[in-house]
Amino acid sequence: MIDQATKQRILDAAQIVEVVSDFVNLKKAGVNYKGLCPFHADKTPSLTVSPAKGLYKCFSCGNGGGVVKFVMEHEQMTYTEALKWLANKYHIEVHEREMTQEEKQEQSDKESMMVVSEWACQYFEDLLQNNVDGRAIGLAYLRSRGFRDDIIHKFRLGYSLADRYGLSNAARKKGFEERFLTATGVCYKMDDGRIHDRFYGRVIFPFFTISGRIVGFGGRKLDSRTKGVEQKYVNSPESPIYDKSRNLYGLYQAKQSIVRENRCLMVEGYTDVLSLHQSGIENVVASSGTALTTGQIQLLHRFTSNVTLLYDGDAAGIKASERGTDLLLQEGMNVKILILPQDEDPDSFCRKHSAQEVQEYIQNNQVDFIHFRINRMMKEIAGDPLRKSELIKAIIQSISLIPDEISRSVYIKESAHILNVDERILLKGVTDTRKAQRENKNKYNNAPQAPQAQPAEGPVPPVEDVPFPPEEQPPFPPEAGIQPVAPSIGNPFYETETLIMRELVLHGECKAAEGEDENGQAFGINVADLIYYYMEEDGISFHTLLYSRVLNEVRSKLQAEPDLRVEPYLLSHQDPTIANLAAELATERYTLSKIYATAESDAIPANEVNKELATRLIHLINDLKLKIVETELKETQKKLLDPSLRNDAEQLVAIMKKLQELVNLKKLLAKEAGDRVL
Repeated sequence: MIDQATKQRILDAAQIVEVVSDFVNLKKAGVNYKGLCPFHADKTPSLTVSPAKGLYKCFSCGNGGGVVKFVMEHEQMTYTEALKWLANKYHIEVHEREMTQEEKQEQSDKESMMVVSEWACQYFEDLLQNNVDGRAIGLAYLRSRGFRDDIIHKFRLGYSLADRYGLSNAARKKGFEERFLTATGVCYKMDDGRIHDRFYGRVIFPFFTISGRIVGFGGRKLDSRTKGVEQKYVNSPESPIYDKSRNLYGLYQAKQSIVRENRCLMVEGYTDVLSLHQSGIENVVASSGTALTTGQIQLLHRFTSNVTLLYDGDAAGIKASERGTDLLLQEGMNVKILILPQDEDPDSFCRKHSAQEVQEYIQNNQVDFIHFRINRMMKEIAGDPLRKSELIKAIIQSISLIPDEISRSVYIKESAHILNVDERILLKGVTDTRKAQRENKNKYNNAPQAPQAQPAEGPVPPVEDVPFPPEEQPPFPPEAGIQPVAPSIGNPFYETETLIMRELVLHGECKAAEGEDENGQAFGINVADLIYYYMEEDGISFHTLLYSRVLNEVRSKLQAEPDLRVEPYLLSHQDPTIANLAAELATERYTLSKIYATAESDAIPANEVNKELATRLIHLINDLKLKIVETELKETQKKLLDPSLRNDAEQLVAIMKKLQELVNLKKLLAKEAGDRVL
């Protein structure tokens, strides 16, 4: 874990224009810089980089944030990895918390295994390119498959000689310990104690992490006499650095293309990946010779929600596509399927067609999983009601796995139309299936388990997946003076709440009011606390869960670190959702009305009380309160239209009394807001 002081030095040193310029050609545009956005197919420069604010923002695709987020997005790194990347760029020594001896040993062993894996990759590459047998057998085989040299180098393909002790002997000469050779899986120990090469006599396909480090290998058996007739793959065993259930072959080479295209093609084999890359299709991965796993899907979900399964045209390929579909749907992925012609796989298809023909075929023949499954099975069930019933049940089962309600509704309508079935039947089937799934899950969760220690700070508040648009929550508890309104479509308070949040992001640490402590000493009240106090006095809170979470976190951080600057802290936040929110609010998308506006160039000193800022905040919070009262007023007026009130005088009087209280409260708030009430 990187300590806060080191993190702050990294953030202080990192210049966003310098960092973005490493990946994008920027040109000066006034006080800012502009360039082509790397996160979508940008034809006209829509990426703006502000050195003054330390922000980047694409006003076309909406991507934006601080310098850490740019590295995370572009290089598909974690927050810690991005910080280390920046530290390395600016030659800052990273200090992490002191680890236990066990942790230090584990980290040291993993790093040693990484070093061994990298050396082995270079060893295999050198044999392929420079050894006589490597060129005559390995390189000749790859070229016979039509792979260009640039593809061979891009994926760092190699070759292992048909010598069972070649790598192990070379590794010993380099001083590598036997335990790391066996731990990484490049060698294994025989019963007689000798170290044996695992991949001898094979073409080598290295496995990369998403940051480009070598963690394992796949080897395809070749024989100098048969020149590749024997086809047998051997993969690295699982190890502390390689988990095959969380590794996708080709993801390191494909990640930027996947993000740019917002879609990933998933194939079965290594050579399928290589052939598609050679045809100019780079957003493609393979499942590393294993059945598709949840871990692989979650890894891929970091880059896109859209997947096209591109499998062989035989029966096995069709079954593989159906096995993967339900698992992908369950993880919230949008699935399309593309089946190649009979007896073709992506590798053979690419070798028989030009790059343009391959691209056009993929574009024109991928279909939604519902259409694929129904069209395939309808050919088999002609005139058979029982088979059609089985198909409908299978479709219901698949749709029920989709977590998003809107997507489920769309698929239900589409399936009902294609199958000529009443939509209500499918809806009931999906509802019942999901209910059964929940009951099974609850039954499992409620089973007796070993007692677990409870966290000291209480339950973690829920967090939204994305900041825009917001989810609704009751604005304040029922016992508050103003009662919560009924949930409605949309959020009528969102615009005002967003303006309040913008003040928090830009000026959260600034002093906006004064108070006195127990000894009568004056102290400044910062914007974060002022927002909290003015909302708390009437028992209200943000309707958007993310806003409440950010406000609470900022207040807590400012109490611990009074000199904290809120804007850069949020822009470089470890949670990309919060960093996105800060980027949105710090850019020009949200602007205050003329009543509240101040020039962006007017810096507000953090150590001086700024009464204009306090006035602006009070106006905004009063506006929010007024909107809440108006909404409650409308809901109360609707209650008067209930015919049952004619026979319930007591309830009618209570509603009329409540209505009058809300009218008076509205007048009071409107007066404070400076508006005339007619």
